[in-house]
Amino acid sequence: MPLVAGNWKMNGDVELAEKMQQTFGATSIENVDILICPPFPYLSSLSSDSFAKGAQNLSQFAKGAHTGEVSATMLAEVGCQYVLIGHSERRQDNGESDDVVALKVQAALENKIIPVLCVGETEAIRESGDFLKCIAAQLDKVIALVGITQFAHMVVAYEPVWAIGTGKTASPEQAQEVHKFIRQHLAGLNSEVAQGLRILYGGSVKAANAKELFSQPDIDGGLIGGASLDPQEFLNICLAAKS
Repeated sequence: MPLVAGNWKMNGDVELAEKMQQTFGATSIENVDILICPPFPYLSSLSSDSFAKGAQNLSQFAKGAHTGEVSATMLAEVGCQYVLIGHSERRQDNGESDDVVALKVQAALENKIIPVLCVGETEAIRESGDFLKCIAAQLDKVIALVGITQFAHMVVAYEPVWAIGTGKTASPEQAQEVHKFIRQHLAGLNSEVAQGLRILYGGSVKAANAKELFSQPDIDGGLIGGASLDPQEFLNICLAAKS
């Protein structure tokens, strides 16, 4: 079943949370899972059986003197079912290494929260031709810590960093190439887990291009950024996943 996740990033307000609640609170799209990931302050404003709620980040630490951090147990207590981990902006802006990302995945799994593990390459790595090696290394660091079987309780999202907010776009064929690689890479360790894994595409997805992207054989939904700030646009993307 496709999964469409809306990542508000550091955007939105109470009014947007209310509009999302009104739009999706009673909207059930058959055969599509909907996930909304607002900033921390608005998590409590969203609640419905029609969509899942997720956080944009969590701490690798369970508790302690880590001012400004939010633990997996705290997220679980406010009803978070998913959490984004290793988003390209966290890696770039906050210096999150593959080791830290792996620890965060472990923390989420230990608290029964589904990690949405984000992987992807920068423009420089894409141009070097080593982008598949980069993505494999990001995956392998997590596998080494939690094991391949835990991917049965995870989601992976591919973000081509070079195609986000740069004016450049990844074609459906380029996106499919990486999604196929991710599935094959994991299948080398456990084919059943790889086959069941949902792999999302997160590269400037809009209602206008969603259907073509979601029609690719290894793209199982989307991680939507800016377009998720418009409830109607986000709804149209979810409907594209259904078709």
